[in-house]
Amino acid sequence: MALPEFRYGIEHELALLHGDGTFADFTSVSFEVLQAVVDALPEDPADYPDLRIGDQGIKRKRWYVEGFERFDEAGDLLRCDPKGLEIRTRIHDSVEAAVAALRADVVALDAELAARDLRPSVIAFNPVRSEYVIEPPLNEWERSHRLGSPEERTAHLHMTTYGPDLNLSCAGLDAAALVDVGRKLTHYGPWLVPLSFSSPFRDGRPWGGLSARTFVRTGLRPAAMVFLGPGDPQVEADPSLTQLARLPAEIGRIEFKAFDACPDPELYGELLSLLTGLVLDTTLDGRRTTPDAALHQHTATVGLADPDVHAETGALLDAAAKALAGRDPDLARLDALRERWARRESPATGMLARYDAGEAVAGIRRN
Repeated sequence: MALPEFRYGIEHELALLHGDGTFADFTSVSFEVLQAVVDALPEDPADYPDLRIGDQGIKRKRWYVEGFERFDEAGDLLRCDPKGLEIRTRIHDSVEAAVAALRADVVALDAELAARDLRPSVIAFNPVRSEYVIEPPLNEWERSHRLGSPEERTAHLHMTTYGPDLNLSCAGLDAAALVDVGRKLTHYGPWLVPLSFSSPFRDGRPWGGLSARTFVRTGLRPAAMVFLGPGDPQVEADPSLTQLARLPAEIGRIEFKAFDACPDPELYGELLSLLTGLVLDTTLDGRRTTPDAALHQHTATVGLADPDVHAETGALLDAAAKALAGRDPDLARLDALRERWARRESPATGMLARYDAGEAVAGIRRN
């Protein structure tokens, strides 16, 4: 069987800080302020048809305001409560190109945020507020539209979480093979995500683990999503494993959604190479249709410091390395990831070290 041809995209969610260093979320920054940031950034027609605009037109650029939209009884948009900003790349032929595009768009965004006394903060869970309350409660029109799928029913959970969608478009894999890869990544997700952990805080203090995002969301939200064409059978699951592609560029895409937001785009590149190796791998036989929430919560708490978790993650790195033989750039990125693994390192470990040293981290400081 011919090997798939890969193309890559990154969707990167950013939290924000006010100029005084306090955390900026839906309680302290308005949609209008953040939309003004987006309005000042360029719109490139060449981004389309790779990127989806959405029904409300909020996602017209590579940058957009991420939030929870509220509608009136007729279905007209009333407001959008913002949680932060998202940057998404178009689809690129290489991991390097996707990472470089993200870096450039981060630089452009930083300049516009600074002009409005804001700055980015990469963290995977709101460090000061654990819950977004839907207020007022959903009206009848909203209920009919928000309760139609597992993802819509749990959409409010994303208001306190920040993470990437790492996208692999896999030309050459049929629908059955794509679904099989999605089930593989869902099964091995608990041992993949510790490499990215970046949410060691809740409600203004360390919570005792490394990924509050993983602890709260996984099991209710997907670990992986497979986008299929209009003639392909969908898999019934809660949370969903498959979704009908919303534009032609999405057909054949696998999104891994369970990683925490990463402060260094290079880590996204390393993780994309790891995912590429796992797609190519033919030796790993674990499969799940929905994430194992309890196992994700365990790894979210102990991370790579746990010997069993460390060993399982190492086995995945080994399997990916074998499958990536001859793909030297991917192997180089995998070697860098292995060094992080050997040090039992994730972004969260560095965050906690800075917090213990008395530094402010994502708007909080040790008393």
